[in-house]
Amino acid sequence: MAEHVEPPRERGIWAPLGVLILLSYLGQVPLFRILIPFPVPLVALAPLVAAAALAGWRREGGLPVLPVFWLTTAAALLWRLLQVGGAFAPLAGGWLLLLALAFTARLVRWPDRPMLTQAVWSAGVAAAATLLVLTVSPGGLVGAVTAVGAELGARSMAASREWQAMTATTAWQELAASSPVWAEMATEVERQLGTWPARVRPLFPALVVLQSLLLLALAWALVHRLGRRRIGPPMSPLRRFRFDDRAIWGVVLGLALVALPGGGLVQQGGWNLLVVFGALYAIRGVGVMVWFLAPGWWQKVAWGILTLLFWPVIGAVAVGLGLGDTWFVWRRDPRRESQRVE
Repeated sequence: MAEHVEPPRERGIWAPLGVLILLSYLGQVPLFRILIPFPVPLVALAPLVAAAALAGWRREGGLPVLPVFWLTTAAALLWRLLQVGGAFAPLAGGWLLLLALAFTARLVRWPDRPMLTQAVWSAGVAAAATLLVLTVSPGGLVGAVTAVGAELGARSMAASREWQAMTATTAWQELAASSPVWAEMATEVERQLGTWPARVRPLFPALVVLQSLLLLALAWALVHRLGRRRIGPPMSPLRRFRFDDRAIWGVVLGLALVALPGGGLVQQGGWNLLVVFGALYAIRGVGVMVWFLAPGWWQKVAWGILTLLFWPVIGAVAVGLGLGDTWFVWRRDPRRESQRVE
């Protein structure tokens, strides 16, 4: 009789909680509040955790304590969002519900698939369903674009007021008097806060998809740590992060749409595809860097600081490495892999 082997389990709740706390903090930073579609991540995360917990319970049975708790929490948070969120709230709530439903269906129908496969499939289905709903709804796509623009404008105005209040304090005035650099920085940040909504709005769908993928990964990690039911295999560490090489056709399609004459929605769709796939390939490239460098704690801190200071250069290198990994498969040498310290 074959011995029952317990599936591998993720350990340590602090990593996903740290990511959630970081997202919550960034959602309160003026500039990031414009860039992050869901600046209060717990509101967006709760339906996805509920979906994952429900799929796990549907698969393995038992007492539905975890799914009931998260379903109740998600319902309360979404109801609160709809009450105070303005014209953008129905769009955000509808997207999160469609994403959660697609995630649940995918986990129940095709279990034991890698997290990224489940997340990308769920986001794609939710995007198609959202487009269909907007097409047949009063106001349609024009109303959605108007609501997003109004939301970004309101966030920009609120961020500008907060920044002006901070720069009007005595401490800041003394700092600005000590060096003109600080006064110039204050003026530049305020100018950027006024121009960012127009830059972000065409790429808002890509930002929604990227944050949704991150939140789905967090939901996956939390369900595996908070309960005993599995919804799939453990997530690979960053140094092993990769995905189907056929994803390169998403980059090709984005480039083709951007190159089409005439501009308009078609080119915007191409740019959104490039942002989504560019981010995925950048993460894959960072995984290649981590695999080669095998950095320790202090090296990771140093690389984090360098990334903040020189993010355009390091980002471009990461995208290049990620794309190159499609053909060169940088991490396939077993002898080199055996030399790495886990």
